[in-house]
Amino acid sequence: MIKELFSRILCCELREANFMLRKLLKIEEKTIELDGCTTDYVVFGRGKTPLIMIPGLGDGLKTVKGTGLLLRFIYRFLAGDFRVYVISRKNELEPGYTTRKMAADLARVMDYLAIETAHVMGVSQGGMIAQWLAVDFPGKIAKLALVITVSRQNETLQTVIAEWIRLAEEECYDEMTIDTLEKSQTENYLKRVRPFYWLIKRLSRLKSKERFIIQAESCRNHDAYSELARIKAPTFVIGGGADRIVGGAEVQQEIADAIIGSSLYIYPDLGHGAYAEARDFGERIYKFFSSQAEEYVQLKAVSTS
Repeated sequence: MIKELFSRILCCELREANFMLRKLLKIEEKTIELDGCTTDYVVFGRGKTPLIMIPGLGDGLKTVKGTGLLLRFIYRFLAGDFRVYVISRKNELEPGYTTRKMAADLARVMDYLAIETAHVMGVSQGGMIAQWLAVDFPGKIAKLALVITVSRQNETLQTVIAEWIRLAEEECYDEMTIDTLEKSQTENYLKRVRPFYWLIKRLSRLKSKERFIIQAESCRNHDAYSELARIKAPTFVIGGGADRIVGGAEVQQEIADAIIGSSLYIYPDLGHGAYAEARDFGERIYKFFSSQAEEYVQLKAVSTS
């Protein structure tokens, strides 16, 4: 009984500490309702300039709800100058929900939050959605960062997504999580995390099998390549030359070539997890979003060399 009492006290103290820390760091976790559907999002940062981050297919495993502290820590390099919004896909997904429809829904969320124009960063599937947002709603984007993403189908992406859908259908969530890690990270990184695979497997859960599969299907049907020339916002394309999920440098190169005036940087030895492994990733993204015109030209020159 005493042990249970102490356990409850500790849980209450941890919840209180979590609340106080989120308040101190100006982290908000909210859910909005639009047209009968709900959407989870996280907001942090002390700046006034809005910056929207669109997460990847991991959003099919779990929305951003409950991840405010983690996101604030990972993207702390943006928290000083920007008000960062990390916005999930809506909770009620219908079959056939495409990346273009996801972009339209995101535009409606921006309207609800009274965000007229924002910097936008899309990672992986988030980059696919960001492409359509820039094409269909150009006035909503000040600057655009497309990170480890793809604009149209290729054999690498098709093979990987098909395997993940199979694993999800068979409810082999632990295998899918490990496969994602093995395909995303470098060998040096994996050597450090493999001893913890037993724990990662235990924690591998899906919010909804159907939610993941619907989002995965949208990835393997995404094709915005022919529309990329319509993107007018200053754009920074960044990827990994050894990416085994969306494809390597050639995939990022064709995106940059299609978007007039865009800049490109490739980490030649990194893969789909380049944004997590590259020590200078945060610095590059920060400089892009915070630079003035002259500095942007200089960044562009460095990025394309």
